[in-house]
Amino acid sequence: MTETQSILLKKKLQGKVAIVTGGASGIGEATARLFAEHGALSVVIADIQAEKGRAVTESIGSQRCSYVQCDVADEDQVKAMVDWTVNTYGRLDVIFCNAGTMSRFEQTILELDLSEFDNVMRVNARGTAVCVKQAARKMTELGSRGAIICTVSAATMGGAGFTDYTMSKNAVLGLMRSASQQLGVHGIRVNCVSPSAVVTPLAMAVMGLATAGDVESFIGPYTSLKGVSLTAEHVAEAVLFLASDESAFVSGHNLVVDGGLLCLPPPK
Repeated sequence: MTETQSILLKKKLQGKVAIVTGGASGIGEATARLFAEHGALSVVIADIQAEKGRAVTESIGSQRCSYVQCDVADEDQVKAMVDWTVNTYGRLDVIFCNAGTMSRFEQTILELDLSEFDNVMRVNARGTAVCVKQAARKMTELGSRGAIICTVSAATMGGAGFTDYTMSKNAVLGLMRSASQQLGVHGIRVNCVSPSAVVTPLAMAVMGLATAGDVESFIGPYTSLKGVSLTAEHVAEAVLFLASDESAFVSGHNLVVDGGLLCLPPPK
């Protein structure tokens, strides 16, 4: 085996076109970078954060990455983004439906703020459904045996706070289970990745986590795996597996990346 052949074998997405929603920061950004490193023909970052999205695109390289401003809960915007991707690059092989949000404060059922609830459900549940729908329609139209991955969360087990977030992520889990059965006939695989607490801009803003040490202090006592702090890159590696041909016979699966989480910690 030549050195060139060896390098190509390591490129798990060689020649594929992928969309990453919420790709301007956090888990989405880490995944977009990893997809590009693994030979993706192009990675399309779909996000509402224009400045950050363009900065990530430029750092990855405009030959390998593009930015499209897109509100995932707006079906017209999502359809236009998917159409643009296929019209520009000729194909769509992978979509990572990662864009999400959380309430600005703890949400218990007794004090549930329905305006916050509506926004969380709009982005997390509706937005993910819209992205899966439009990507799957395009994949079936093209005859692509594509891969769809959705971000869920270890929070699906329920906890003392963020009730609306837990509800929204359980909705995505149900979406994945139904879509995987419905789209399998087209050769399209649908899976989820479920991380626990990760240092991302969203976590820092809502949960007050700023460093890997903060994450370890917050979640460490409740996990069975010790000595490792979850990072966005760990989650990206799991997404890469589900996006690549290494998981060619994996569909309808929720890949949990939580270090053996025993239960959710109480609110900070």
